[in-house]
Amino acid sequence: MKKKNIIIITILLIIIAIAGYFIAQKIQQDNRKYEIETISEYKYFILKENDKYGVIDAKGNKIIEAKYENVKIPNPQKDVFICYENNATKVINEKGEEIYTEYENIEPLRLKNILSDLMYEKSTLKYSQNGKYGIIDINGKKITNAIYDEIDTLQTKEGELLVKKDGKYGVINIKGATLVKPQYDKIEADKFYEEESGYKKSGYIVSKTTEEGYRYGYVNLEGKEIIEVIYNDLYRIIEINSDDIYVICAENGKYGLLKNDKQIISNEYQSLIYNESNNTITALKGKKYGVISIEGKVIVPFEYKQIDITGDYIYARTTDENVKTFDANGQETNMSENTAIINVDNTDYKIYIDTVDGKTTYSIYQNGENITKNEYTYIQYLYDNYFIACNTNGKLGVINNEEKTKIEFNYNSIQKIENTKMLQAVSNDTKMTEIYSEKMEKISELKDATIENNKEYLKIYNGEETKYISLEEKEVTNTEVFKNNKIFAKKQDDKWGFVEASGAKIIDFKYDKVTEVNKYGFAGIKQNEKWGVIDADGKIIVEPTYKLNDNEPTFIGEYYQVIYGNGEIYYTK
Repeated sequence: MKKKNIIIITILLIIIAIAGYFIAQKIQQDNRKYEIETISEYKYFILKENDKYGVIDAKGNKIIEAKYENVKIPNPQKDVFICYENNATKVINEKGEEIYTEYENIEPLRLKNILSDLMYEKSTLKYSQNGKYGIIDINGKKITNAIYDEIDTLQTKEGELLVKKDGKYGVINIKGATLVKPQYDKIEADKFYEEESGYKKSGYIVSKTTEEGYRYGYVNLEGKEIIEVIYNDLYRIIEINSDDIYVICAENGKYGLLKNDKQIISNEYQSLIYNESNNTITALKGKKYGVISIEGKVIVPFEYKQIDITGDYIYARTTDENVKTFDANGQETNMSENTAIINVDNTDYKIYIDTVDGKTTYSIYQNGENITKNEYTYIQYLYDNYFIACNTNGKLGVINNEEKTKIEFNYNSIQKIENTKMLQAVSNDTKMTEIYSEKMEKISELKDATIENNKEYLKIYNGEETKYISLEEKEVTNTEVFKNNKIFAKKQDDKWGFVEASGAKIIDFKYDKVTEVNKYGFAGIKQNEKWGVIDADGKIIVEPTYKLNDNEPTFIGEYYQVIYGNGEIYYTK
Protein backbone atom coordinates (compact mmCIF):
# COMPACT_ATOMS: atom_id res chain seq x y z
CA MET A 1 0.00 0.00 0.00
CA LYS A 2 2.82 2.30 0.96
CA LYS A 3 4.61 1.59 -2.29
CA LYS A 4 1.42 2.34 -4.25
CA ASN A 5 1.06 5.71 -2.50
CA ILE A 6 4.67 6.58 -3.36
CA ILE A 7 4.04 5.76 -7.04
CA ILE A 8 0.88 7.89 -7.08
CA ILE A 9 2.68 10.82 -5.45
CA THR A 10 5.56 10.47 -7.88
CA ILE A 11 3.15 10.49 -10.85
CA LEU A 12 1.36 13.54 -9.44
CA LEU A 13 4.67 15.35 -9.01
CA ILE A 14 5.63 14.54 -12.59
CA ILE A 15 2.23 15.80 -13.83
CA ILE A 16 2.60 19.00 -11.78
CA ALA A 17 6.14 19.51 -13.11
CA ILE A 18 5.00 19.02 -16.71
CA ALA A 19 2.01 21.34 -16.19
CA GLY A 20 4.30 23.92 -14.57
CA TYR A 21 6.68 23.71 -17.51
CA PHE A 22 3.91 24.31 -20.05
CA ILE A 23 2.42 27.13 -17.96
CA ALA A 24 5.85 28.76 -17.75
CA GLN A 25 6.29 28.34 -21.51
CA LYS A 26 2.84 29.87 -22.10
CA ILE A 27 3.65 32.85 -19.85
CA GLN A 28 6.99 33.29 -21.59
CA GLN A 29 5.35 33.25 -25.02
CA ASP A 30 2.65 35.69 -23.87
CA ASN A 31 5.30 38.04 -22.49
CA ARG A 32 7.11 37.99 -25.83
CA LYS A 33 4.09 39.71 -27.35
CA TYR A 34 3.82 43.45 -26.93
CA GLU A 35 1.72 46.26 -28.28
CA ILE A 36 2.97 49.72 -29.24
CA GLU A 37 0.88 52.43 -27.63
CA THR A 38 -0.64 54.89 -30.09
CA ILE A 39 -1.01 58.58 -29.30
CA SER A 40 -3.92 60.42 -30.90
CA GLU A 41 -3.90 63.71 -28.99
CA TYR A 42 -1.16 65.60 -27.16
CA LYS A 43 -2.03 67.00 -23.72
CA TYR A 44 1.40 68.38 -22.78
CA PHE A 45 4.24 70.20 -24.51
CA ILE A 46 7.76 71.34 -23.65
CA LEU A 47 8.12 75.04 -22.87
CA LYS A 48 11.35 76.98 -23.38
CA GLU A 49 11.97 80.38 -21.81
CA ASN A 50 15.34 82.08 -21.20
CA ASP A 51 17.17 78.85 -22.12
CA LYS A 52 15.33 76.96 -19.40
CA TYR A 53 12.63 74.34 -19.85
CA GLY A 54 9.19 73.65 -18.39
CA VAL A 55 5.79 72.31 -19.50
CA ILE A 56 2.53 73.76 -20.86
CA ASP A 57 -0.77 72.02 -21.50
CA ALA A 58 -2.87 72.02 -24.67
CA LYS A 59 -4.66 75.19 -23.56
CA GLY A 60 -1.42 77.10 -23.16
CA ASN A 61 -1.43 76.99 -19.36
CA LYS A 62 1.99 76.79 -17.75
CA ILE A 63 2.10 73.50 -15.85
CA ILE A 64 5.78 73.44 -14.87
CA GLU A 65 7.81 76.64 -14.66
CA ALA A 66 10.68 76.90 -17.14
CA LYS A 67 13.49 76.46 -14.63
CA TYR A 68 15.15 73.18 -15.63
CA GLU A 69 18.21 72.47 -17.78
CA ASN A 70 16.03 70.18 -19.88
CA VAL A 71 12.63 68.51 -19.81
CA LYS A 72 11.51 65.36 -21.64
CA ILE A 73 7.91 64.22 -22.10
CA PRO A 74 8.01 60.55 -23.15
CA ASN A 75 4.23 60.27 -23.48
CA PRO A 76 2.39 63.54 -24.23
CA GLN A 77 -0.87 62.08 -22.90
CA LYS A 78 0.62 61.43 -19.44
CA ASP A 79 1.69 63.98 -16.86
CA VAL A 80 5.06 62.32 -16.43
CA PHE A 81 7.71 65.00 -16.95
CA ILE A 82 11.39 64.11 -16.67
CA CYS A 83 13.26 67.19 -15.49
CA TYR A 84 17.06 67.49 -15.71
CA GLU A 85 18.99 69.45 -13.12
CA ASN A 86 22.61 69.24 -11.88
CA ASN A 87 23.37 66.01 -13.82
CA ALA A 88 20.37 64.25 -12.27
CA THR A 89 16.70 63.81 -13.07
CA LYS A 90 13.46 63.92 -11.19
CA VAL A 91 9.96 63.08 -12.40
CA ILE A 92 7.17 65.59 -11.79
CA ASN A 93 3.42 65.40 -12.43
CA GLU A 94 1.10 68.24 -13.48
CA LYS A 95 0.57 69.24 -9.85
CA GLY A 96 4.28 69.89 -9.53
CA GLU A 97 4.71 66.87 -7.24
CA GLU A 98 7.79 64.70 -7.51
CA ILE A 99 6.79 61.12 -8.31
CA TYR A 100 8.51 57.74 -8.63
CA THR A 101 10.95 58.78 -5.90
CA GLU A 102 11.76 55.14 -5.12
CA TYR A 103 13.82 55.06 -8.33
CA GLU A 104 17.02 56.92 -9.18
CA ASN A 105 17.86 58.90 -12.33
CA ILE A 106 14.80 57.99 -14.39
CA GLU A 107 15.28 58.74 -18.09
CA PRO A 108 13.28 58.25 -21.28
CA LEU A 109 14.45 55.76 -23.90
CA ARG A 110 15.06 57.56 -27.18
CA LEU A 111 13.94 55.71 -30.32
CA LYS A 112 16.40 55.15 -33.17
CA ASN A 113 15.45 55.19 -36.88
CA ILE A 114 11.73 55.13 -36.11
CA LEU A 115 9.33 56.98 -38.43
CA SER A 116 7.40 58.89 -35.78
CA ASP A 117 7.01 62.40 -34.45
CA LEU A 118 7.44 60.93 -30.97
CA MET A 119 11.05 60.51 -29.97
CA TYR A 120 10.76 58.10 -27.04
CA GLU A 121 9.34 54.80 -25.93
CA LYS A 122 5.86 55.89 -24.83
CA SER A 123 5.19 53.29 -22.15
CA THR A 124 8.62 52.52 -20.67
CA LEU A 125 11.29 54.42 -18.72
CA LYS A 126 14.81 53.54 -17.59
CA TYR A 127 16.03 53.89 -13.99
CA SER A 128 19.32 53.18 -12.21
CA GLN A 129 20.31 51.64 -8.90
CA ASN A 130 23.82 50.96 -7.63
CA GLY A 131 25.29 51.52 -11.07
CA LYS A 132 22.87 49.13 -12.79
CA TYR A 133 19.74 49.77 -14.85
CA GLY A 134 16.19 48.49 -15.00
CA ILE A 135 12.90 49.59 -16.54
CA ILE A 136 9.55 50.77 -15.17
CA ASP A 137 6.33 51.49 -17.02
CA ILE A 138 5.03 55.02 -17.57
CA ASN A 139 2.86 54.68 -14.43
CA GLY A 140 5.84 53.88 -12.21
CA LYS A 141 5.37 50.11 -11.94
CA LYS A 142 8.62 48.15 -11.89
CA ILE A 143 9.07 45.87 -14.91
CA THR A 144 12.61 44.61 -14.24
CA ASN A 145 15.09 44.90 -11.42
CA ALA A 146 18.19 46.99 -11.98
CA ILE A 147 20.30 44.12 -13.32
CA TYR A 148 21.66 45.52 -16.58
CA ASP A 149 24.95 47.31 -17.31
CA GLU A 150 23.24 49.28 -20.11
CA ILE A 151 19.74 49.71 -21.58
CA ASP A 152 19.07 51.37 -24.91
CA THR A 153 16.54 51.14 -27.73
CA LEU A 154 17.08 48.80 -30.66
CA GLN A 155 17.30 50.52 -34.04
CA THR A 156 14.07 50.39 -36.09
CA LYS A 157 12.27 48.17 -33.53
CA GLU A 158 10.01 50.19 -31.27
CA GLY A 159 9.04 48.16 -28.22
CA GLU A 160 12.38 46.32 -28.02
CA LEU A 161 15.40 47.24 -25.93
CA LEU A 162 19.08 46.42 -26.28
CA VAL A 163 20.45 45.40 -22.88
CA LYS A 164 23.95 44.63 -21.64
CA LYS A 165 24.47 42.19 -18.79
CA ASP A 166 27.79 40.90 -17.51
CA GLY A 167 29.46 42.47 -20.52
CA LYS A 168 27.22 40.78 -23.09
CA TYR A 169 24.29 42.11 -25.14
CA GLY A 170 20.78 40.74 -25.43
CA VAL A 171 17.30 42.03 -26.26
CA ILE A 172 14.25 42.43 -24.03
CA ASN A 173 10.87 43.93 -24.84
CA ILE A 174 8.98 46.67 -23.01
CA LYS A 175 7.27 44.00 -20.87
CA GLY A 176 10.68 42.81 -19.66
CA ALA A 177 10.60 39.50 -21.53
CA THR A 178 13.92 38.25 -22.89
CA LEU A 179 13.82 38.04 -26.68
CA VAL A 180 17.53 37.37 -27.22
CA LYS A 181 19.67 36.04 -24.40
CA PRO A 182 22.52 38.38 -23.35
CA GLN A 183 25.42 36.37 -24.77
CA TYR A 184 26.65 38.46 -27.70
CA ASP A 185 29.14 41.28 -28.22
CA LYS A 186 26.89 43.10 -30.69
CA ILE A 187 23.25 42.89 -31.82
CA GLU A 188 21.34 44.75 -34.49
CA ALA A 189 17.96 44.31 -36.16
CA ASP A 190 18.17 42.90 -39.69
CA LYS A 191 15.98 45.79 -41.05
CA PHE A 192 13.37 43.53 -42.68
CA TYR A 193 10.23 45.62 -43.31
CA GLU A 194 6.62 44.90 -44.20
CA GLU A 195 3.98 47.46 -45.10
CA GLU A 196 1.48 46.13 -42.56
CA SER A 197 3.70 45.31 -39.59
CA GLY A 198 6.66 47.64 -40.18
CA TYR A 199 9.89 46.26 -38.70
CA LYS A 200 8.16 44.05 -36.14
CA LYS A 201 9.05 40.82 -38.00
CA SER A 202 12.73 41.61 -38.45
CA GLY A 203 15.15 39.25 -36.72
CA TYR A 204 18.57 39.85 -35.20
CA ILE A 205 22.11 39.82 -36.56
CA VAL A 206 24.35 38.88 -33.65
CA SER A 207 28.10 38.79 -33.31
CA LYS A 208 30.88 37.68 -31.01
CA THR A 209 34.49 38.80 -30.82
CA THR A 210 37.22 36.29 -31.64
CA GLU A 211 40.98 36.58 -32.06
CA GLU A 212 40.33 37.03 -35.79
CA GLY A 213 37.72 39.77 -35.24
CA TYR A 214 33.94 39.79 -35.21
CA ARG A 215 32.02 36.67 -36.18
CA TYR A 216 28.34 36.90 -37.10
CA GLY A 217 25.25 34.71 -36.80
CA TYR A 218 21.49 35.08 -36.83
CA VAL A 219 18.74 34.84 -34.21
CA ASN A 220 15.11 34.55 -35.36
CA LEU A 221 11.98 36.13 -33.88
CA GLU A 222 11.56 33.26 -31.43
CA GLY A 223 14.99 34.01 -29.97
CA LYS A 224 16.54 30.88 -31.49
CA GLU A 225 20.04 31.08 -32.95
CA ILE A 226 19.34 29.50 -36.35
CA ILE A 227 22.68 30.50 -37.90
CA GLU A 228 25.81 29.77 -35.91
CA VAL A 229 28.07 32.72 -35.04
CA ILE A 230 30.95 31.73 -37.32
CA TYR A 231 30.75 34.07 -40.32
CA ASN A 232 32.97 37.11 -40.94
CA ASP A 233 30.16 38.90 -42.84
CA LEU A 234 26.41 38.37 -42.79
CA TYR A 235 23.27 40.20 -43.91
CA ARG A 236 19.66 39.35 -44.64
CA ILE A 237 18.15 39.83 -48.11
CA ILE A 238 15.39 42.14 -46.89
CA GLU A 239 13.90 42.61 -50.39
CA ILE A 240 12.46 39.06 -50.28
CA ASN A 241 9.07 39.42 -48.58
CA SER A 242 8.68 35.96 -47.14
CA ASP A 243 8.42 34.13 -43.82
CA ASP A 244 11.62 32.38 -44.91
CA ILE A 245 14.86 34.13 -43.99
CA TYR A 246 17.45 34.41 -46.76
CA VAL A 247 20.92 35.31 -45.50
CA ILE A 248 24.09 35.96 -47.47
CA CYS A 249 27.14 35.14 -45.34
CA ALA A 250 30.89 34.94 -45.76
CA GLU A 251 33.21 32.35 -44.24
CA ASN A 252 36.95 32.86 -44.71
CA GLY A 253 36.18 35.48 -47.33
CA LYS A 254 33.94 33.19 -49.42
CA TYR A 255 30.21 33.93 -49.73
CA GLY A 256 27.24 31.60 -49.65
CA LEU A 257 23.46 31.72 -49.16
CA LEU A 258 21.39 30.27 -46.32
CA LYS A 259 17.63 29.84 -46.29
CA ASN A 260 16.70 29.81 -42.61
CA ASP A 261 19.28 27.30 -41.28
CA LYS A 262 19.79 25.40 -44.56
CA GLN A 263 22.71 26.01 -46.95
CA ILE A 264 21.35 26.87 -50.42
CA ILE A 265 24.55 28.18 -52.03
CA SER A 266 27.84 26.90 -50.69
CA ASN A 267 30.51 29.31 -49.46
CA GLU A 268 32.76 29.30 -52.51
CA TYR A 269 32.19 32.71 -54.15
CA GLN A 270 34.02 36.03 -53.94
CA SER A 271 30.69 37.86 -53.93
CA LEU A 272 26.94 37.28 -54.11
CA ILE A 273 24.55 40.05 -55.13
CA TYR A 274 20.78 39.64 -54.97
CA ASN A 275 18.80 40.90 -57.99
CA GLU A 276 15.34 41.98 -56.85
CA SER A 277 14.02 42.49 -60.39
CA ASN A 278 14.22 38.77 -61.28
CA ASN A 279 14.87 37.09 -57.92
CA THR A 280 18.32 35.74 -58.83
CA ILE A 281 21.86 35.94 -57.43
CA THR A 282 24.81 37.27 -59.42
CA ALA A 283 27.95 35.46 -58.24
CA LEU A 284 31.69 35.89 -58.79
CA LYS A 285 33.82 32.76 -58.78
CA GLY A 286 37.49 33.21 -59.43
CA LYS A 287 37.47 35.91 -62.11
CA LYS A 288 34.26 34.85 -63.81
CA TYR A 289 30.63 35.81 -63.21
CA GLY A 290 27.55 33.61 -63.36
CA VAL A 291 23.97 33.67 -62.10
CA ILE A 292 22.35 31.37 -59.55
CA SER A 293 18.63 30.98 -58.85
CA ILE A 294 17.31 31.69 -55.37
CA GLU A 295 16.93 27.90 -54.99
CA GLY A 296 20.68 27.47 -55.53
CA LYS A 297 20.74 26.27 -59.15
CA VAL A 298 23.33 27.71 -61.55
CA ILE A 299 21.28 29.15 -64.42
CA VAL A 300 24.02 31.14 -66.19
CA PRO A 301 27.44 29.43 -66.21
CA PHE A 302 30.57 31.09 -64.80
CA GLU A 303 32.02 32.15 -68.15
CA TYR A 304 31.58 35.92 -68.20
CA LYS A 305 33.63 39.00 -67.34
CA GLN A 306 30.54 41.09 -66.55
CA ILE A 307 26.87 40.53 -65.88
CA ASP A 308 24.15 43.20 -65.83
CA ILE A 309 20.55 42.59 -64.89
CA THR A 310 17.65 44.88 -65.79
CA GLY A 311 14.12 43.66 -65.22
CA ASP A 312 13.73 39.99 -66.16
CA TYR A 313 16.77 39.80 -68.41
CA ILE A 314 20.38 38.91 -67.75
CA TYR A 315 23.05 40.46 -69.97
CA ALA A 316 26.30 38.44 -69.85
CA ARG A 317 29.41 39.89 -71.46
CA THR A 318 32.21 37.60 -72.61
CA THR A 319 35.91 38.47 -72.79
CA ASP A 320 35.62 39.28 -76.50
CA GLU A 321 32.94 41.91 -75.74
CA ASN A 322 30.11 39.80 -77.13
CA VAL A 323 26.93 39.85 -75.05
CA LYS A 324 24.55 36.98 -74.48
CA THR A 325 21.05 37.57 -73.12
CA PHE A 326 19.24 35.16 -70.80
CA ASP A 327 15.79 35.24 -69.24
CA ALA A 328 15.17 34.84 -65.52
CA ASN A 329 15.25 31.03 -65.89
CA GLY A 330 18.64 31.07 -67.60
CA GLN A 331 17.32 30.37 -71.10
CA GLU A 332 19.30 32.18 -73.81
CA THR A 333 17.20 34.67 -75.81
CA ASN A 334 17.57 36.92 -78.85
CA MET A 335 17.03 40.07 -76.81
CA SER A 336 19.45 42.83 -77.84
CA GLU A 337 22.10 43.92 -75.34
CA ASN A 338 20.94 47.49 -76.00
CA THR A 339 17.46 46.76 -74.68
CA ALA A 340 16.46 46.54 -71.04
CA ILE A 341 12.98 45.51 -69.91
CA ILE A 342 11.41 46.75 -66.69
CA ASN A 343 8.49 44.94 -65.05
CA VAL A 344 5.79 47.09 -63.44
CA ASP A 345 3.04 46.39 -60.91
CA ASN A 346 0.49 45.78 -63.68
CA THR A 347 1.54 42.57 -65.43
CA ASP A 348 -0.17 43.69 -68.66
CA TYR A 349 2.66 46.15 -69.21
CA LYS A 350 6.42 46.25 -69.47
CA ILE A 351 8.68 49.24 -70.06
CA TYR A 352 11.43 48.81 -72.64
CA ILE A 353 14.58 50.93 -72.49
CA ASP A 354 16.62 51.07 -75.72
CA THR A 355 20.07 52.62 -75.97
CA VAL A 356 21.54 53.20 -79.44
CA ASP A 357 24.63 55.36 -80.10
CA GLY A 358 24.39 56.79 -76.60
CA LYS A 359 20.74 57.83 -77.00
CA THR A 360 18.19 56.25 -74.66
CA THR A 361 14.47 55.98 -75.39
CA TYR A 362 11.58 54.41 -73.47
CA SER A 363 8.60 52.47 -74.81
CA ILE A 364 5.50 50.85 -73.29
CA TYR A 365 4.67 47.27 -74.27
CA GLN A 366 1.21 45.90 -73.58
CA ASN A 367 0.86 42.12 -73.77
CA GLY A 368 4.07 41.94 -75.79
CA GLU A 369 3.19 44.69 -78.29
CA ASN A 370 4.80 48.15 -78.47
CA ILE A 371 2.00 50.68 -77.96
CA THR A 372 4.13 53.87 -78.07
CA LYS A 373 4.63 55.77 -81.29
CA ASN A 374 6.17 58.96 -79.92
CA GLU A 375 9.68 59.34 -78.54
CA TYR A 376 10.19 59.52 -74.77
CA THR A 377 13.36 59.89 -72.74
CA TYR A 378 11.72 58.49 -69.60
CA ILE A 379 8.57 56.52 -68.68
CA GLN A 380 7.33 55.47 -65.25
CA TYR A 381 4.23 53.38 -64.54
CA LEU A 382 1.71 55.08 -62.22
CA TYR A 383 -1.43 52.97 -61.74
CA ASP A 384 -4.35 51.62 -63.77
CA ASN A 385 -3.48 52.54 -67.41
CA TYR A 386 -1.48 55.69 -66.67
CA PHE A 387 2.21 56.48 -67.11
CA ILE A 388 4.41 59.47 -66.31
CA ALA A 389 6.46 60.26 -69.43
CA CYS A 390 9.20 62.73 -70.39
CA ASN A 391 9.28 64.09 -73.93
CA THR A 392 12.34 65.11 -75.95
CA ASN A 393 12.04 68.67 -74.62
CA GLY A 394 12.69 67.41 -71.11
CA LYS A 395 9.14 68.08 -69.87
CA LEU A 396 6.97 65.63 -67.95
CA GLY A 397 3.35 64.74 -68.55
CA VAL A 398 0.99 61.77 -68.16
CA ILE A 399 -0.21 59.45 -70.93
CA ASN A 400 -2.52 56.46 -70.94
CA ASN A 401 -2.20 53.09 -72.64
CA GLU A 402 -3.61 54.58 -75.86
CA GLU A 403 -0.82 57.18 -75.70
CA LYS A 404 -3.32 59.96 -75.21
CA THR A 405 -1.99 62.90 -73.21
CA LYS A 406 -3.90 63.10 -69.92
CA ILE A 407 -1.68 65.74 -68.31
CA GLU A 408 0.13 68.11 -70.66
CA PHE A 409 3.92 67.98 -70.97
CA ASN A 410 4.54 71.21 -69.05
CA TYR A 411 6.17 70.03 -65.82
CA ASN A 412 9.56 69.48 -64.27
CA SER A 413 8.20 67.15 -61.60
CA ILE A 414 5.17 64.85 -61.36
CA GLN A 415 4.66 62.47 -58.47
CA LYS A 416 1.92 60.58 -56.68
CA ILE A 417 0.91 62.03 -53.32
CA GLU A 418 1.54 59.47 -50.58
CA ASN A 419 -1.46 57.37 -49.50
CA THR A 420 -3.64 58.78 -52.33
CA LYS A 421 -3.98 58.43 -56.10
CA MET A 422 -3.74 62.18 -56.56
CA LEU A 423 -0.74 63.70 -58.34
CA GLN A 424 1.22 66.86 -57.74
CA ALA A 425 2.78 68.47 -60.81
CA VAL A 426 5.30 71.30 -60.50
CA SER A 427 6.56 73.68 -63.18
CA ASN A 428 9.84 75.50 -62.57
CA ASP A 429 8.91 78.05 -65.23
CA THR A 430 5.65 79.20 -63.62
CA LYS A 431 6.52 77.99 -60.08
CA MET A 432 2.99 76.61 -60.04
CA THR A 433 2.00 73.43 -58.20
CA GLU A 434 -1.06 71.71 -59.63
CA ILE A 435 -3.02 68.85 -58.05
CA TYR A 436 -4.67 66.24 -60.29
CA SER A 437 -7.24 63.60 -59.44
CA GLU A 438 -6.99 59.86 -60.00
CA LYS A 439 -8.68 60.42 -63.38
CA MET A 440 -6.12 63.12 -64.32
CA GLU A 441 -8.50 66.05 -63.86
CA LYS A 442 -7.05 69.23 -62.36
CA ILE A 443 -8.37 69.84 -58.85
CA SER A 444 -6.42 72.87 -57.71
CA GLU A 445 -3.30 74.97 -58.23
CA LEU A 446 -1.19 77.37 -56.22
CA LYS A 447 2.06 79.23 -56.83
CA ASP A 448 5.14 78.52 -54.65
CA ALA A 449 3.05 76.00 -52.76
CA THR A 450 3.80 73.74 -49.82
CA ILE A 451 1.70 70.57 -49.55
CA GLU A 452 0.75 69.12 -46.17
CA ASN A 453 -0.73 65.63 -46.28
CA ASN A 454 -3.12 65.14 -43.36
CA LYS A 455 -5.15 62.03 -42.64
CA GLU A 456 -8.44 63.55 -43.80
CA TYR A 457 -7.39 66.23 -46.30
CA LEU A 458 -4.56 67.85 -48.25
CA LYS A 459 -3.54 71.36 -47.32
CA ILE A 460 -1.85 73.50 -50.00
CA TYR A 461 -0.53 76.87 -48.94
CA ASN A 462 1.93 79.68 -49.58
CA GLY A 463 2.56 82.99 -47.86
CA GLU A 464 -0.73 84.44 -49.08
CA GLU A 465 -3.28 81.68 -49.60
CA THR A 466 -4.40 78.30 -48.27
CA LYS A 467 -6.49 75.67 -50.06
CA TYR A 468 -7.90 72.30 -48.97
CA ILE A 469 -8.59 69.10 -50.92
CA SER A 470 -10.65 66.25 -49.51
CA LEU A 471 -9.71 62.60 -49.88
CA GLU A 472 -12.67 62.45 -52.28
CA GLU A 473 -10.44 64.57 -54.57
CA LYS A 474 -12.46 67.79 -54.38
CA GLU A 475 -11.37 71.27 -53.39
CA VAL A 476 -13.31 72.03 -50.22
CA THR A 477 -13.84 75.04 -48.02
CA ASN A 478 -12.33 75.55 -44.59
CA THR A 479 -15.84 75.28 -43.09
CA GLU A 480 -16.07 71.75 -44.50
CA VAL A 481 -12.65 70.77 -43.17
CA PHE A 482 -12.86 72.33 -39.69
CA LYS A 483 -16.47 71.50 -38.87
CA ASN A 484 -16.06 72.00 -35.12
CA ASN A 485 -14.59 75.50 -35.38
CA LYS A 486 -16.64 78.61 -34.57
CA ILE A 487 -14.68 81.00 -36.80
CA PHE A 488 -12.98 80.59 -40.16
CA ALA A 489 -10.24 82.42 -42.07
CA LYS A 490 -11.38 84.46 -45.05
CA LYS A 491 -9.62 86.76 -47.51
CA GLN A 492 -11.27 89.89 -48.83
CA ASP A 493 -9.69 92.74 -50.81
CA ASP A 494 -6.20 91.23 -50.24
CA LYS A 495 -6.67 91.27 -46.47
CA TRP A 496 -7.57 88.48 -44.08
CA GLY A 497 -10.10 88.25 -41.29
CA PHE A 498 -12.46 85.73 -39.72
CA VAL A 499 -16.10 84.88 -40.32
CA GLU A 500 -18.70 82.52 -38.91
CA ALA A 501 -19.75 79.45 -40.92
CA SER A 502 -22.68 81.54 -42.20
CA GLY A 503 -20.23 84.09 -43.59
CA ALA A 504 -20.95 86.77 -40.99
CA LYS A 505 -17.85 88.81 -40.17
CA ILE A 506 -16.28 88.23 -36.75
CA ILE A 507 -12.86 89.88 -37.16
CA ASP A 508 -12.17 92.71 -39.60
CA PHE A 509 -10.27 92.00 -42.84
CA LYS A 510 -7.09 93.78 -41.77
CA TYR A 511 -4.40 91.11 -41.56
CA ASP A 512 -1.77 90.17 -44.15
CA LYS A 513 -2.22 86.44 -43.39
CA VAL A 514 -3.98 84.28 -40.81
CA THR A 515 -4.15 80.60 -40.00
CA GLU A 516 -7.20 78.53 -39.19
CA VAL A 517 -8.03 77.85 -35.56
CA ASN A 518 -6.02 74.72 -34.79
CA LYS A 519 -7.12 71.69 -32.79
CA TYR A 520 -5.87 73.33 -29.60
CA GLY A 521 -8.15 76.33 -30.14
CA PHE A 522 -5.71 79.00 -31.40
CA ALA A 523 -5.01 80.76 -34.68
CA GLY A 524 -2.25 83.02 -35.96
CA ILE A 525 -2.73 86.58 -37.23
CA LYS A 526 -0.03 88.34 -39.26
CA GLN A 527 0.37 92.07 -39.63
CA ASN A 528 3.39 94.12 -40.73
CA GLU A 529 5.52 90.93 -40.99
CA LYS A 530 4.76 89.95 -37.39
CA TRP A 531 2.52 87.22 -35.96
CA GLY A 532 0.06 87.30 -33.10
CA VAL A 533 -2.48 84.87 -31.64
CA ILE A 534 -6.25 84.69 -31.19
CA ASP A 535 -8.37 82.08 -29.43
CA ALA A 536 -11.25 79.99 -30.81
CA ASP A 537 -13.73 82.85 -30.25
CA GLY A 538 -11.57 85.45 -31.94
CA LYS A 539 -10.26 87.08 -28.76
CA ILE A 540 -6.71 88.42 -29.15
CA ILE A 541 -4.21 86.55 -26.95
CA VAL A 542 -1.08 88.20 -28.34
CA GLU A 543 -0.96 91.22 -30.61
CA PRO A 544 1.23 90.72 -33.74
CA THR A 545 4.71 90.89 -32.19
CA TYR A 546 6.50 87.66 -33.20
CA LYS A 547 8.74 87.82 -36.28
CA LEU A 548 8.64 84.26 -37.64
CA ASN A 549 9.78 82.73 -40.93
CA ASP A 550 7.06 80.06 -40.94
CA ASN A 551 4.17 80.61 -43.41
CA GLU A 552 1.85 78.57 -41.19
CA PRO A 553 3.08 78.78 -37.58
CA THR A 554 1.40 76.74 -34.85
CA PHE A 555 0.35 78.43 -31.61
CA ILE A 556 -0.79 77.21 -28.22
CA GLY A 557 -1.86 80.12 -26.07
CA GLU A 558 0.81 82.81 -26.21
CA TYR A 559 3.47 80.35 -27.36
CA TYR A 560 4.60 79.38 -30.87
CA GLN A 561 6.04 76.07 -31.98
CA VAL A 562 9.73 75.52 -32.73
CA ILE A 563 11.05 72.26 -34.21
CA TYR A 564 14.47 71.00 -33.12
CA GLY A 565 16.84 69.72 -35.79
CA ASN A 566 16.23 66.20 -34.45
CA GLY A 567 12.46 66.42 -34.89
CA GLU A 568 11.46 67.25 -31.31
CA ILE A 569 9.36 70.32 -30.66
CA TYR A 570 9.05 72.95 -27.97
CA TYR A 571 6.96 76.09 -27.52
CA THR A 572 8.27 79.53 -26.69
CA LYS A 573 7.48 83.22 -26.98
